[in-house]
Amino acid sequence: MNVKAQRRKLKEINDILEDELGVPERRGDGDVLSSLIGTILSQNTNDANSGRAYASLRERFPEWKDVFAADERDIADAIRMGGLANQKSATIKRVLAWLKETRGKLDLDFICAMSSQEVIEMLSQIKGVGLKTILVTLCFACGKDVFPVDTHILRVSKRLGFVPPNASADKTHAILGKLFPRGKAFSLHINLIRFGRMVCHARKPACEECPLIEHCVAYQQQSY
Repeated sequence: MNVKAQRRKLKEINDILEDELGVPERRGDGDVLSSLIGTILSQNTNDANSGRAYASLRERFPEWKDVFAADERDIADAIRMGGLANQKSATIKRVLAWLKETRGKLDLDFICAMSSQEVIEMLSQIKGVGLKTILVTLCFACGKDVFPVDTHILRVSKRLGFVPPNASADKTHAILGKLFPRGKAFSLHINLIRFGRMVCHARKPACEECPLIEHCVAYQQQSY
């Protein structure tokens, strides 16, 4: 299937999901730095655990300047329930140190005025800040029309035939980033995650309930 046909297919899928699940509403996620750190805490865990970790971090260190001044071990203790605490605390400290050194203050709002590619190139230089984390921050905190890929979207996009079965998350970002309907990145991102959780499960997908069955390559090939 050529790129034009893939774009048309993904638009049809977006339309179906909006009919089935609604059009997600954006909500204020606070300042951009808070969004980035919240996204770091969400890596390799579920929403409940990452939410608890973020709340614990803010309760113990109410201001980002407090986190900047804190020892990594104390930060790790505060976010332990979110998993990978030592790794994530080190990443958070690197982000804050980089901001302090390069900008003189702990404020990331300036990235919303930059192009997405500029932000990707800049933030990806910080160890522990990957493409998904950057795109989630741009999409949610800045309202940019960029398309982040999480584990549910990766699985679903393989089953729907947009990427090869062995495609990595970064490869899927590159492919879907060129295919999604313009202006619909946020809606499609949220609805594909909902769809992955509700219907297209990693094990035993509920194909009998699937509104996308006609578009599903895995179902046609019985390869799920």
